[in-house]
Amino acid sequence: MTEPVHPFDPPAHERHWIETVTELARDFAASAAEFDDTAELPIANLRALHATGLDRATLPAELGGEDLSYRSYGEIVRILSAACSSTACIWVMHIGAAVGLAQLSAPDMGRFYAEELIDGKRFANALSEPSSGNMFLMPQQIAEPADGGYRLTGAKRFVSGCEAADHFLVNALVDGVPTFFGVSPDDTMTFVPIWDTMGLRASRSQLVSFEGTLLREDRRCPPSAEPRPNHIAAGLAFLSLGIADAAEEALVSHARGRVIPATGQPLAEMQWLQFEAADVHARLEAARVYSRNMAWLADRNSPEFMPATMTAKVLANDIARDVAQLALKTGGGSGFLRTSPIQRLFRDAQAGGLMAYSAEVCKDRIGKTVLLPQD
Repeated sequence: MTEPVHPFDPPAHERHWIETVTELARDFAASAAEFDDTAELPIANLRALHATGLDRATLPAELGGEDLSYRSYGEIVRILSAACSSTACIWVMHIGAAVGLAQLSAPDMGRFYAEELIDGKRFANALSEPSSGNMFLMPQQIAEPADGGYRLTGAKRFVSGCEAADHFLVNALVDGVPTFFGVSPDDTMTFVPIWDTMGLRASRSQLVSFEGTLLREDRRCPPSAEPRPNHIAAGLAFLSLGIADAAEEALVSHARGRVIPATGQPLAEMQWLQFEAADVHARLEAARVYSRNMAWLADRNSPEFMPATMTAKVLANDIARDVAQLALKTGGGSGFLRTSPIQRLFRDAQAGGLMAYSAEVCKDRIGKTVLLPQD
C-alpha cells in the first residue's frame, strides 16, 4: 500500500525537481566557502540551475512553464540555501523578478519576459531605496514624464546579482502611485560597489544608480487586479531554513566527532548540549512545518498567504540565528576559525532578519493583528 502523501509535501509529479536540485547542491556546497571568500557571483551555479529547465518550470503554463508549486519551490530554496545561501538568495530574487514581470506586465510584454527567462537571461529586483527602510513596495523616488515614458534619477540598493542582470524589476512613483516597470540596463545605470559584507557575500547585492534612466511606457506594468502569491515573499523563510539546516548538520558533526579528553566521551553525550540541541531542533521543525503551510496557502492563492509569510519569516530568521549560535558555541575555538563552515553559516544566518520585511517589521504587524481591533 502506498503511504499517504502529506498535504504540505511537493506534488509527486514534481519530485524529480527536488532530486535534480539535491544533486546539484552537492557541487554548490563544495564551492560555497570559496565564493564566500572571494565574494564573486556564483554564476556557474545559476547557469547549472537554468540548464536543468528549473527556471522555465516556475513560469505559468500559459507562458510556457510548468506552474511549479510553491511547495516544491520552497523545498528547492531550502536545499539550495543549505548548500550555498548566496546562490539561493540570487535565485530567489531572479525568479521573483522574472515571474513577477511575466505575470504583472501587459500580455505581449509578459510573453517577452517569459521567453527571456526561458532563453537564459538574468533578472534582478531593484526595489529598495537607501532612505525607504523596509518599505520597498512604497517607493519615494518620483519618475518624471518624458518622451516614451518616464525618467528616473535615484538609487536602489541590495540588488542581488545586479551585475549579471539583463532585466530589472524597478518601482517608482508615477503621479503619486507606486508603479512597476521592466528595465534593461544601459549607460544611465551604474553599479556602486558597496557590497563588502559580513554574510551572503557572493550575492553581490550592490547599489544601482539611475541617472535619468528611461522607464519605458510599453514596459510599465498595469495595476494588479488582485493580490497574488509571489516568489520573493514565499522564498525568504526557506532561505533562512536552509542555513539553519546546514548549521544543525555542522553542529551534529562536530559534537559527534569531538572527544572530551577528560572523559573520553564525544561532546554529543554532554547533557547540556543535548538539552540545547533538543530546543533548537524542535523549533526548527516547527518553523519548517509553518513555512510549508505558508507554501500550501500560496498554492491555493489564499488571502492568508501574505500574513503567513510574516510569521514564517520571523520563525525561520530567529531559528537560523539560534542554531548557528549553538553550532558556534559547540564548535568553540575550532568553529571560530575561518576554515570552519560554522563561522560562515553564523555570518549568513544574520542576514535573514535584516531582509525586508525585517524581523522587527514583521513582528510589529503580527503584534498589531493580535492586539488591536481589526476592520
